[in-house]
Amino acid sequence: MKKMIALTTAAAMCLSLAACSVSTSSKTPETTTAAATEAEKKEETSGDAAGEESQAAETETEGEAAAAADFPARPLTMIIPYGAGGTTDTWGRKLAVLLEKYLGQSVTPTNQGGASGSIGSQFVKEQPSDGYTLLVCAETMGTYRTMNICDLGYDDFTVISPLVGDPKVLVVGKDSKYNTLEELLEDIKANPGKITMSHSGPGGSGHNQGLVLKELGYEVAMTSFDSGNDALLGVIGGQVDFTNPNISTLGGYIESGDVKALAVFSSERMEAYPDIPAFTEVVPESESYLNIPYTLLSFVVNNDTPQEVVDVLKAATQKVFEDPEWIEFVEANAADPVFEKYTDDASIQEFYDNWKSVICWLQYENGVAEKSPEEFGIKKIGE
Repeated sequence: MKKMIALTTAAAMCLSLAACSVSTSSKTPETTTAAATEAEKKEETSGDAAGEESQAAETETEGEAAAAADFPARPLTMIIPYGAGGTTDTWGRKLAVLLEKYLGQSVTPTNQGGASGSIGSQFVKEQPSDGYTLLVCAETMGTYRTMNICDLGYDDFTVISPLVGDPKVLVVGKDSKYNTLEELLEDIKANPGKITMSHSGPGGSGHNQGLVLKELGYEVAMTSFDSGNDALLGVIGGQVDFTNPNISTLGGYIESGDVKALAVFSSERMEAYPDIPAFTEVVPESESYLNIPYTLLSFVVNNDTPQEVVDVLKAATQKVFEDPEWIEFVEANAADPVFEKYTDDASIQEFYDNWKSVICWLQYENGVAEKSPEEFGIKKIGE
């Protein structure tokens, strides 16, 4: 009897263990299937999200391409980073008027002066790179970093084209004892640091000319005025001995006889004033400093502007340069037509690199610029 009970108990235990074993193994496939389903759902969701992101990126790219293809579809703004009435303003406004003819949209010039043009330039940099915000800048763009004015440089923008150089002319007052450049230079040599020269402020084109004179061995006493016009009036009024104004602001004073023009601060004479000698004719060793324009105006847009937009702006600008109204304006202002000399991207880049090599190192080595041009990859001439 006891054996029977033991056998019965053992059989019951085996059945129970078998049931447990079946129960456990039956749950494993269910769990695995559920986990796999959940993973598939996650993968599907992730794939959908990636697909949506990719589609959104494609749509955005297509939208940008379509916008570039339609450029310009609305009015444009041209920032002039100096006050009204100056050289940059005069040329920027003329460019804006003529661009309207060839772009088919209005181009509104807007003055945003201050901090050597850096305020207006920074404003443009902060706008979308779509070609609708244009910038006409002066040569100070190339010296912002070394002068520690701001972090902008020409390489932050795409140059549509150099525009013009506004020639600098060395002048004295009508009652000055100097009648030739030779007489003035001889007196400077005989009286180092005593002959006075006015300019519009440190780092400006007039001040740079004073630095060139110093490099050539002519030490003058440089006197800063609030503007180029004030510097010129200082000479006319007899406060200083000489100055170097732009021809665009000087023509009337030459015609009236209020000043005597002794030389063009360049390696070439001006067609409009062929009787005024080039500085290099008297000082040949100045050639390496004077083969660049000291007041340079440029037409630029933000980097990353679509190439299609850049091409449209370049084509319209070329038509401006061929327009009789522009040609007449250039001649009337005795401007240096820099736009004719540098027309492709390679020559434009070489031109700006050479300009920075001359000016930035000139300023730094004379204690005007705070930072070394080497810090920004600007090489010295000949290196």
